[in-house]
Amino acid sequence: MKDEFDVDVEWLPFELHPEIPPEGMELPYHIRAQFGGMSKRLEQLALDAGMQMTIPNRIPNSRRSLEESEYAREQGKHEAFHHTVFQKFYGEGLDMSDWEVLRSAAEEIGLDPDDLQQKTDSGQYKAVVDTYFSQAKAIGITGVPTYILDNNYAIVGAQPYEIFRQAMERLGYPSHPTK
Repeated sequence: MKDEFDVDVEWLPFELHPEIPPEGMELPYHIRAQFGGMSKRLEQLALDAGMQMTIPNRIPNSRRSLEESEYAREQGKHEAFHHTVFQKFYGEGLDMSDWEVLRSAAEEIGLDPDDLQQKTDSGQYKAVVDTYFSQAKAIGITGVPTYILDNNYAIVGAQPYEIFRQAMERLGYPSHPTK
């Protein structure tokens, strides 16, 4: 989108399943079976975009990684951290709630993993993330990903790029040549 349209992207935290215990939980068989077709579609979308996608058998508690993302935002490295954690989880099948995985992601993008863990453990980002959750609920967000375009148009779920292009054109954003 950034190559085609003059847009800024801001990733904000949303905890889809706050009821998941801190250690995560096994994905029940009936849920895995229910999502079988959707998983194949997501894997194909990822392959079409040149990425590998691993569908996990465990559901991690994402709270720690969301709070750590706020640390990365303060350091000017939110997008890089976000991308790295997503790659570790969806591309490599690693647990996004595991300290070693998150410390590794921090180190890969040049963040101090000790400082990140200490500040996250201290609860420094809990209120920030809670505020984002409240704001999302207030505007009716119930799923991820949810993309809000121009503060008034939502696209929910993993959608083909053409859906985004059409939405941007409807909103009056002129496209510019790709770089």
